[in-house]
Amino acid sequence: MGTGSLTGQVALITGAGRGIGREIAIGLAAEGMAVGLIGRNHPPLVETLRTCVRHGARGVAVAADVTRPGNVREAVRAVERDLGPVDLLVNNAGQVDRDEVPLWETDPTQWWQVVETNLRGPYNLLRTVLPGMVERGRGRVINLNSGFALRPDGNYTAYATSKGALLKLTDNIADSVGEHGIVVLDISPGAVATDMTAGMPMFHDMKAWGSIPYMVAVTVDAARGRFDALHGRFIHVGRDNLEQLVDRAAQIRESDARTLRLRPYGPDDPMA
Repeated sequence: MGTGSLTGQVALITGAGRGIGREIAIGLAAEGMAVGLIGRNHPPLVETLRTCVRHGARGVAVAADVTRPGNVREAVRAVERDLGPVDLLVNNAGQVDRDEVPLWETDPTQWWQVVETNLRGPYNLLRTVLPGMVERGRGRVINLNSGFALRPDGNYTAYATSKGALLKLTDNIADSVGEHGIVVLDISPGAVATDMTAGMPMFHDMKAWGSIPYMVAVTVDAARGRFDALHGRFIHVGRDNLEQLVDRAAQIRESDARTLRLRPYGPDDPMA
């Protein structure tokens, strides 16, 4: 049972028809948020919407391909027409490499589809939603990211590259949106059991999955503003001690931590 702590606010969630996106939408609805649900396939979105409505939330389901700017503009227009201005954008829609193979064995079309969904998709949503947030002087953005953004992976080159680029995109816009009262965060759920991860050979024998309900709870807390002091930073739900992270927010900002940076080889490195 939710507390209604987010009543009166509007969330827009991409990839809301299944997996983490579906659960986040339901969790936000349980807290009183009106929810705009976007995904490529309408029937799963309708099922998510029905569950959200059972929590007493208002909602709308719009089929759209996040890689297509026109689709995104129409979807956001429909959400804001029916629910009101977007207070929270959750960029969740994503794809992963179909096969664990080195770059030279990948399917070029599928490789680029992953990058487009994971990077162009969030860009299209940001480009459409941010002007309204800037005008109102408030808003929050959560980009669903991954530990793959932080380490090289020769078998998932499209996914790792796109998530690294998404992390850098957050870093690049943090200062400019922050001037307008907007908070942007990259949050990684860790390895959780979804349709996407089920198809990844590296997780074939996975037993200790991360908790999707915990990820939902963290998202709800982010919507409440618990992590605003970590604006522009990366949070790993599967590994972080969140209390400690919040307590060290000032130190994290001062040391320019939790962002992508080139590590100098020493004090004499000209890039230091």
